[in-house]
Amino acid sequence: MLDYSDYKKLDAIAAAEGIRKKDFTSAELTEASISRSIEINPSINAIVIENFEHALVQARELDEHPALFEKSRVAGLPFLIKDLTEVKGLGTSYGSSLFENYISNKHSNIVAKYVEAGLPIIGKTNTPEFGLTLTTESAANGPCRNPWNLRYSTGGSSGGAVAAVAAGIVPVAHASDGGGSIRIPASCCGLFGLKPSRGLTAIENTHAESWEGMSVGHVVSRSVRDSAAFLDVVKLHSPHLYPLPGSPDSFFDTLAEGHSDGEKLRIAVQYEHPTGETIDEECLLAVQLAARLCESLGHHVEEAAHPVDHAIAGKSMSRLINTFIYKSVAKRAETLQLELKDCPLETSTLAMASRGAAVSAVDYLQARESLLAAERQMRDFHQQYDVIIQPVLNKVPAKLGWLDMNSEDLASYGGRFKSYSGITALANGTGQPSMSVPMAITAENLPIGAMFTAAWGNDAVLLRLAAALEMAAPWTGLAKAAS
Repeated sequence: MLDYSDYKKLDAIAAAEGIRKKDFTSAELTEASISRSIEINPSINAIVIENFEHALVQARELDEHPALFEKSRVAGLPFLIKDLTEVKGLGTSYGSSLFENYISNKHSNIVAKYVEAGLPIIGKTNTPEFGLTLTTESAANGPCRNPWNLRYSTGGSSGGAVAAVAAGIVPVAHASDGGGSIRIPASCCGLFGLKPSRGLTAIENTHAESWEGMSVGHVVSRSVRDSAAFLDVVKLHSPHLYPLPGSPDSFFDTLAEGHSDGEKLRIAVQYEHPTGETIDEECLLAVQLAARLCESLGHHVEEAAHPVDHAIAGKSMSRLINTFIYKSVAKRAETLQLELKDCPLETSTLAMASRGAAVSAVDYLQARESLLAAERQMRDFHQQYDVIIQPVLNKVPAKLGWLDMNSEDLASYGGRFKSYSGITALANGTGQPSMSVPMAITAENLPIGAMFTAAWGNDAVLLRLAAALEMAAPWTGLAKAAS
């Protein structure tokens, strides 16, 4: 059996190479992952649905038929799926008691890609109800704890995914981002997290069309090269619901190109919150460090105001998301023969669904038009700047319990939500690629990332920049308390 002290040193690419060199088998990797889960998951509550035995069967089948490792560069690696996304034969709770005992009868589009790539799925990860908040503490599945400091939140909504990776259960885990849900938890747990361009990747689920393209799936990872390799797995080769952005033949291979002397980026940095919220000094420090590091790599960096009114765009996004939440809840309620008011939902979710029920067709179209206007503004902005650097969050990672979706005081909850975030979501509304890169550590041993956003379709630009940052200022990706 592969020793954990050796397993935890491996990113996904190193692990895949080890399989192919016969240093160990896929089954041994999967067993090491399962053993680590059994050891650490009771403390962090990252995995809420186990699929251990089936994953071992998958891994052994790969080992018995080595030609199957040609399915992808990452074939044979143990993998986790966020519990907002359907895996055939497994439960999908969506972090909600409303979906208790619900078993998926098909793979979501993105899971089908992972299965075809030869990834043994060992389970599903914790998420807040319907992925609707900035922490992972659902009433249905309980709080997910940050492996760096167990009293603190992992962020949301891909909190279980980042906890599993940061705690060394898997080197990479599936995640999704509809308003910051890859980047926020990646920042809170010291991982790399890229939200791809709208239309680039296989969608999460067909029933909600991924919130008008605002929600996209990818992974959280310890290394940039792992993220690039997994983007190759799920990228589309023809348009699906949305226009297909241009992309290299291989995102992984494009990393080798690096940033040559002729590829110097024009980078805007923003230290002010676009809606006037206060930003913690430690979060600003992460942005300052990112800007200085980019300058040291030869890029042109200057402070610039953001061109989009975030308040208007945020209101439009909320209107669209509320509509989709109502649609999903109403469909399940009909199946269970429940009225909306009787559905077992957390307080804020019920409020969002109720608001969604009241959205008119005109309201909906106006919201879409508002986001199209924001897209045009960002397209013009990127004629001058290739990338913009901003904070991921306004505050350092919050303690568990601070942001309670089930609070009866929705005004207080809404105020805390607004004070904590408000920057990440715009890239979802405009469809742009955006990433969180680890930059700093707080006095409480908590990571902080900086956010980098590029023009739609420039995912490769961000990945190459991230690889250069990683080389210049390496991060471990493993929580010191958990490793």
